Amino acid sequence: MVVKIEQRIKGFQVVDEVAAMQRAADVETPAPVQLDETLQRPETLFGVTYKINSPLSEHALYVTINDILLNAGTPHEQRRPFEIFINSKGMEHFQWIVALTRIMSAVFRKGGDCTFLVEELKAVFDPRGGYLKRGGVYMPSLVAEIGAVLERHLIAIGLLAGHELDEGQRRLLAEKWAVYQASQDAAAVEPGEGFPPGARLCDKCQTQAVVHLEGCATCLNCGFSRCG
Repeated sequence: MVVKIEQRIKGFQVVDEVAAMQRAADVETPAPVQLDETLQRPETLFGVTYKINSPLSEHALYVTINDILLNAGTPHEQRRPFEIFINSKGMEHFQWIVALTRIMSAVFRKGGDCTFLVEELKAVFDPRGGYLKRGGVYMPSLVAEIGAVLERHLIAIGLLAGHELDEGQRRLLAEKWAVYQASQDAAAVEPGEGFPPGARLCDKCQTQAVVHLEGCATCLNCGFSRCG
């Protein structure tokens, strides 16, 4: 397109159309909402309830974690935990459970990184001793199992990376299971569904799945072996 200039040029300016459009977009697009103590609780939150059965408690515990959805429908959309409640018919743990949920909810609403709570809770040991869950997973305390539930929830909403085995690791574990079953004439059991009687606790995955295999102690749950 040719434009004929019929007046005297008194000045000029080079306009970057791309930069101008970007500046206009920045002005029109509001800054993403961040979770902090000033954010008011909406009328409705997204919640998930997890059930905990523990030999340390006569009644089951029900852990409900409610999430807030920030910046819905934008590239900055994020789901964050906002509050936690723990209910049970049993009253023997009432005081510390109420205190724990209030402190955890306050940490959630403060914003920032809340994933550290997982390791802090899972590191709590009961002086009376822990217990084994179904599948041979060791829990050092009831508080640690609450931490495991929180970890499961944070993985589900994308705040923590999962611990899924890749294809190579699954294939290696399947081979180790086959070797062990052949050497012991053991009944076929799928990994994660049960482990041989007498298996020891794995230092890495805290599952009672370590057996003596090919001259070395090997975990049939995660594949960990001190022999490499």
